[in-house]
Amino acid sequence: MATYDTAVAVELLSGMRLARQAIGRGELVVIPTDTVYGVAADAFSPAAVQRLLDAKGRERTAPPPVLIPGIPTLDALAEVVPDEVRALVAEFWPGGLTVIVRARTTLDWDLGETRGTVALRMPDHPIALELLAETGPLAVSSANTTGAPAATTAAEAESMLGDAVAVYLEAGAGSATASTIVDATALESPAGKLRIVRQGAVPDEEIRRVVGADRCA
Repeated sequence: MATYDTAVAVELLSGMRLARQAIGRGELVVIPTDTVYGVAADAFSPAAVQRLLDAKGRERTAPPPVLIPGIPTLDALAEVVPDEVRALVAEFWPGGLTVIVRARTTLDWDLGETRGTVALRMPDHPIALELLAETGPLAVSSANTTGAPAATTAAEAESMLGDAVAVYLEAGAGSATASTIVDATALESPAGKLRIVRQGAVPDEEIRRVVGADRCA
């Protein structure tokens, strides 16, 4: 276990290199995002995802979201991307919006009991985006034990997760506000509506403005 201050050039280089290596070995890394700090694992390694859930004390019934480096990855991972979702991500990505869509049935991964869906977000943080560009999609959940407040620094995350995490990337105090989560799976049917699952960084009224009030539950 080691912590690297990304504000210091030499530590940034070492920390990013070791974070990439840790992800490749199926280990966990704590990263800064534009919302709360996240604990990250290779989304395509079932053992790594289970390690993430175990570190948080979380059941498989609460699968982690997946952070992605850009909109092309949304198309690669989602079975269908409704027009309303395209409008939302054009407006709010990178940023604090997580979108639940149906995952492609051909994906070889195991995030837990997802019922065929996946929650995707492109974060607005240079450290997170650089790591994602090099590792590919990462299963990422808030860097805290279940029931505890979300960490806003790597140090706070370390106090809860300890040596369950291989590398901590510190980038100063982040936001205490988590992302807004919307479930877009029902939009595939003409009468279906978008559902706001968790209020967060993107206000509800902004979601309704982009999607249209008639398309929101």
